[in-house]
Amino acid sequence: MAAQTTHGPVMAGVVTAVVGFSSSFVVVFAGLTAVGATPDQAASGLLTLCVTQSLGMLWLSLRHRIPVTLAWSTPGAALLASTAGVTGGWPAVVGAFVATGVLIVLTALIPRIGDLVAAIPHSLARAMLAGVLLPLCLAPVTALVDAPWVIAPVILTWLVLLRLAPRWAVPGALAVALGTVLATAHIGAGALAPTVAWTTPSWSWSALIGVALPLYVVTMASQNVPGVAVMSGFGYTVPWRESLTVTGIGTIVGAPTGAHAINLAAISAALAAGPDAGPDRSRRWIAAVSASVTYLVLAVASSALAAMVVAAEDGLMQAAAGLALLGTLGAALAEALADPAERESAAATLVVAASGVTVLGIGAAFWALVVGLLIRAFLQRSGISRKPRHPDTPASST
Repeated sequence: MAAQTTHGPVMAGVVTAVVGFSSSFVVVFAGLTAVGATPDQAASGLLTLCVTQSLGMLWLSLRHRIPVTLAWSTPGAALLASTAGVTGGWPAVVGAFVATGVLIVLTALIPRIGDLVAAIPHSLARAMLAGVLLPLCLAPVTALVDAPWVIAPVILTWLVLLRLAPRWAVPGALAVALGTVLATAHIGAGALAPTVAWTTPSWSWSALIGVALPLYVVTMASQNVPGVAVMSGFGYTVPWRESLTVTGIGTIVGAPTGAHAINLAAISAALAAGPDAGPDRSRRWIAAVSASVTYLVLAVASSALAAMVVAAEDGLMQAAAGLALLGTLGAALAEALADPAERESAAATLVVAASGVTVLGIGAAFWALVVGLLIRAFLQRSGISRKPRHPDTPASST
């Protein structure tokens, strides 16, 4: 009986790690390379993320005996993928990762900082995320037009599994994409060995404002806060300050080897904290331990997977990444535009974030929040009514 009781949480933890990793590692790799990492540096970042989040969740789950699961910041990786060249190059980006970790630790130590993040309207934070994701989610469409025979099987696999086994839709599509790479590309044996590449951080104001600040905001708003809510829904109280301290320190330590940010898991947290991890809630912490061990195994394979991404035909892995982010995009759009009183400022935030513009060396995500906040403040101060129109009222006269 004890073996059966343990078997459920152990398998739930393995599934948590495998689904979490396979659903978004392509997004992480794309984000790191977009901001200047070489393939080796991006592979190093992927490995480091696996290790730091593994050690962090092992500490938290064993210490508190609850299924606290950690993950890398997928929205943060998507933000990086939409960021243009950063002044100071990759070392400055690494410095921004360090600064992000420092901000997370400070949030644990100084509640007022968390209050400032909470003061950002939820609709604008979600609109910024949606704008960051939108260009990435267009990749399956453009890739399908350019290479239909390569991309169509990936999309069809995703669609069929979305109907039959939604949890495995993205991993299944990725498996088809990787199978295509194995069948068509040559990968040298040297590229398969685990890679750790050190980069000494440097700092620039444009990287701190354009990378660190948006990365911190999107990680807090789209990962840490929802992660607490998911755990609460299953009856668990997350040790908030300690979790922020652990993930912040993990982010700081991992930054020089390419890791952008780790945080509380949100969607995948439900796999370890929910009924899939067994009927006995008091033993579901074993799922977090199992996920931790599984992430260490996946860390060893990270360089081989990164090599496959590099060897893939143009558009193939971008399409897989776009499919992985569609669900997140849909949720972000729904929340950003739900309140009619916030709709115009949220829409402006989304458009600016999606534009990808760089002003004064600072990327679009920062300016999107600035524009959204200014428009929102102007509309409120002007006393302009934001009441929803009657369905029969025309939107405009043109």
